[in-house]
Amino acid sequence: MSQASSVMGGALGDVFWDLPPWLYYTPGYDLGLSVYVANPTDVDKEYALLARLSRDATQISEEALPVFGYTWFKVEPGDVARLKGALRFSETNAVLTLLLHEKDTGEVIDSVATMLVSPASSVLPPAWPGAPVNTGTNGFDWTSLLGFMLPVMMLGMVASAMKPKKDETKRLEPGREPVKQLPPGRGS
Repeated sequence: MSQASSVMGGALGDVFWDLPPWLYYTPGYDLGLSVYVANPTDVDKEYALLARLSRDATQISEEALPVFGYTWFKVEPGDVARLKGALRFSETNAVLTLLLHEKDTGEVIDSVATMLVSPASSVLPPAWPGAPVNTGTNGFDWTSLLGFMLPVMMLGMVASAMKPKKDETKRLEPGREPVKQLPPGRGS
């Protein structure tokens, strides 16, 4: 059985952003981002965005994000609102979730999340989707990397050994142009 997927799968609206699944974040610095809110319906919809910061099951903070100075903003039917901004937090090693609220139902209809990880943390962030399983002592599987890189390095060594050597005797000589002389000037 195959599962169908859709970029705009929400019935009342969708939210997307340009943040990766995890990123290093130092508290007190701006975190720039672009947010996209899509209205897949055939009527105008009003939405609100909330930024929630949580650690484990504990909510650290939650605040409404004003769009063009207002809590609620309209998106026309079949359109996408492109929003740019920055967020700043006093915490890290937490999950940042952006919640999309739809005004008519009053419900959260979509969300996106990313893990904020302290650069000084000894905790490794979660693996990217599709990454190899971490099995090394420091969280990295060196054997998989070496198993992949060894054939590539061997091909490179063979290719460099087979490459013909440059002829040292052939050298470029400086170009020889005829000497240009200025026309004689007027006599005084």
